[in-house]
Amino acid sequence: EHFMNPRNVGEIEDADGVGTCGNPVCGDLMTFYIRVEPKTDDLEKVRITEIKFKTFGCAAAIAVASMASEMIQDKTLAEITELSRRDVANELDGLPPAKMHCSNLGVQAIQEAIKDYLKRIGREDLASKIKGCPEEEHQ
Repeated sequence: EHFMNPRNVGEIEDADGVGTCGNPVCGDLMTFYIRVEPKTDDLEKVRITEIKFKTFGCAAAIAVASMASEMIQDKTLAEITELSRRDVANELDGLPPAKMHCSNLGVQAIQEAIKDYLKRIGREDLASKIKGCPEEEHQ
């Protein structure tokens, strides 16, 4: 369903945060754009009010990006940083073992968008505590 009819596809002009993560082995690439409210550094209060994504990849990558975008809508940044690849895969009723890396990309790209937001508001210290995308997969 999320592959055939992906939700939240596109870009947000003037996004509060943008995060990209890719897998050099399979070539999948995900970019998430977020808008948040209120504009503060309190991760317990800041919520995702809008999210869009662009994905270059297989059917699993598209489905993961779509599902992840729905899962985090209106969640706090603190809640989102706790999201795991298993959470996304479970919401999709599982992924084949060879496609589990796609769920990593979705979570990591969203975390990169949060890190980007925090850096934009001058909180590199908080951004550095969020895992995000491994350096070799960061685009």
